[in-house]
Amino acid sequence: MANAEKTSSGSDIDEKKRKRKLSNRESARRSRLKKQKLMEDTIIEISTLERRIKENIERCKVARRRLDSLESENVALRSEKTWLLSYVSDLENMIATTSLTLTHSGGDDENVNVEIAAGDCRRRPMHEYSCGCETPYMAGIINPGSEGFQKLFFGQEEIVIPVHAAMRCASNRGCIHQLYSSTLHPSGGSVVASSMPALKQPTIKVVAIIAEGVPESDTKQLIAYARANNKVVIGPATVGGIQAGAFKIGDTAGTIDNIIQCKLYRPGSVGFVSKSVFDGFKNNIKLRMFESLRVFFIHHSSFPADGMSNEMYNTVARVTDGIYEGIAIGGDVFPGSTLSDHIFRFNNIPQIKMMVVLGELGGRDEYSLVEALKQGKVNKHVVAWVSGTCARLFKSEEQFGHTGAKSGGEMESAQAKNQALMDAGAIVPTSFDALESAIKETFEKLVREEPCYAGVPMSSIIEQGLGVGDVISLLWFKRSLPRYCTKFIEICVMLCADHGPCVSGAHNTIVTARAGKDLVSSLVSGLLTIGPRFGGAIDDAARYFKDACDRGMKKKGIRVPGIYKRNHFLIKSRDNRDKRVELLQKFARSNFPSVKYMEYAVTVESYALSKANNLVLNVDGAIGSLFLDLLAGSGMFTKQEIYEIVQIGYLNGLFVLARSIGLIGHTFDQKRLKQPLYRHPWEDVLYTK
Repeated sequence: MANAEKTSSGSDIDEKKRKRKLSNRESARRSRLKKQKLMEDTIIEISTLERRIKENIERCKVARRRLDSLESENVALRSEKTWLLSYVSDLENMIATTSLTLTHSGGDDENVNVEIAAGDCRRRPMHEYSCGCETPYMAGIINPGSEGFQKLFFGQEEIVIPVHAAMRCASNRGCIHQLYSSTLHPSGGSVVASSMPALKQPTIKVVAIIAEGVPESDTKQLIAYARANNKVVIGPATVGGIQAGAFKIGDTAGTIDNIIQCKLYRPGSVGFVSKSVFDGFKNNIKLRMFESLRVFFIHHSSFPADGMSNEMYNTVARVTDGIYEGIAIGGDVFPGSTLSDHIFRFNNIPQIKMMVVLGELGGRDEYSLVEALKQGKVNKHVVAWVSGTCARLFKSEEQFGHTGAKSGGEMESAQAKNQALMDAGAIVPTSFDALESAIKETFEKLVREEPCYAGVPMSSIIEQGLGVGDVISLLWFKRSLPRYCTKFIEICVMLCADHGPCVSGAHNTIVTARAGKDLVSSLVSGLLTIGPRFGGAIDDAARYFKDACDRGMKKKGIRVPGIYKRNHFLIKSRDNRDKRVELLQKFARSNFPSVKYMEYAVTVESYALSKANNLVLNVDGAIGSLFLDLLAGSGMFTKQEIYEIVQIGYLNGLFVLARSIGLIGHTFDQKRLKQPLYRHPWEDVLYTK
């Protein structure tokens, strides 16, 4: 019995042990599952956190790139702000002096007999376009008895200018609120009827009267009204005036070719004022024939329209950085404004460094300038010449052109005026032929201590807020290009500055720098790599696209420069185009007046893509074609000049300049990181028989 109880008790214990064991196992299993679940959750959480960390790192990189981009934009905006402030200052100065927004070709009386200055109207918007103006200043034309519109060209774009029958019509239709000056071309007897309504308009500050033969009583009446109402009359018998790079008023400056030749598409630093010196072509010839006492000759076919003013613009442009502002006050006995009025104004314009005065025999206007010089009211250099010294060669009194060009006594002779100006401190040459040398010597003294780029003093470049593109245009092309052109040049430099360390030029620079060579040696080793296979295709692309577009595409069995090759290391295709090309094309479509060559390059690209999916336009082709559009569309280069620019290698010069920035950066990287001598891996070298 006892054994049975003992056996039963032992079985119970074993059962309890077994159950406990099973319970422990189950508990351990649940614990393991719980830990396993916890581990899996932890791994998932770690993976999620790692993914989020990577995403945040990418966001930080994007934010950093965006910040860098914004900082670059801020720098550009600050530069633009500086330029705009300078531009606004120029505009304010322009408004305070003369500005052209409406051309007045007649009077308020519909019966006034006038002649519309159609030739001048056609040229004026083209002049403003050549100066880089976004819109023409001309707001309207007043032609008695006519209403409608006048078609004109602004660059390659055709525009329409409203034509009004009378000043009051323009006022009623809202044109006059924009108006700051008016140009009048009526006959002499109708000047008061034409000019007075213009002077009475509150927003008209300056009136230029082109008409000759104006009765003296009428002139005095207009001058009295203008001075009483703080307004300016230029003329009568004036050819107008010009503020270089901004606007012109009247017939001055001539054709677009002459404007470009005389550098009137951008401001210089010389103020010029003259009477309309014997203003008429035959009298200009007479002046030159007798004053020089040399061979009878005519200077230039574009000069007759405005006589000596144009000749002086050309003279000043040859020996200085050009005209800032030029005014012809007119040749009548009673001019609306005098030589000294404009000299005082020039003296207060910081951009004007020196002044040139061209007077004529007759009247005593020059003596007011003599008194101003003696009293120290003019503190800038004045180069002056009074024409008409040939008058003493005639036995009887001779009148040259206008009524004011007639000597009424010794004091009104050219010789007496020249002597008085010289005694007062003006620089007066010995003859008209020596005037150019006097201007040149005076200007060179002013800029001797200051370097000039294509005749533009360094101070002018800084004061106007010009950039690297503007400097390139002056040093390379010897002229100041419109802002959109210089901006395009700057974009090309930025986009071509670097293409990573693996391209051949950068590789050579890196190897040279790691060999311990100096900066110049490292830079040159990379630049010497530039050629037909690396970076030197811009000129070739321009030559190809120009020839093919101008003459028509012909099958020649050659590779097209400017199109990616099939085996190029950059995998570009129809669906993965070069971002640089897209940026250049977008800028050109928004700013260029014409993109004929770029569209042709796109046509070539479309044909190439029909052969292979990766034959897309590269940055060389984009720059080459767009530079052709820049040269042709700006209107500042002849066909021969465009041909020479492409043949000489100007466009590859852009790549050399731009890539130098990147190569210098690679050199500094190697020096800063103290990289050892480079040795190329053996496995990358293949020897074959």
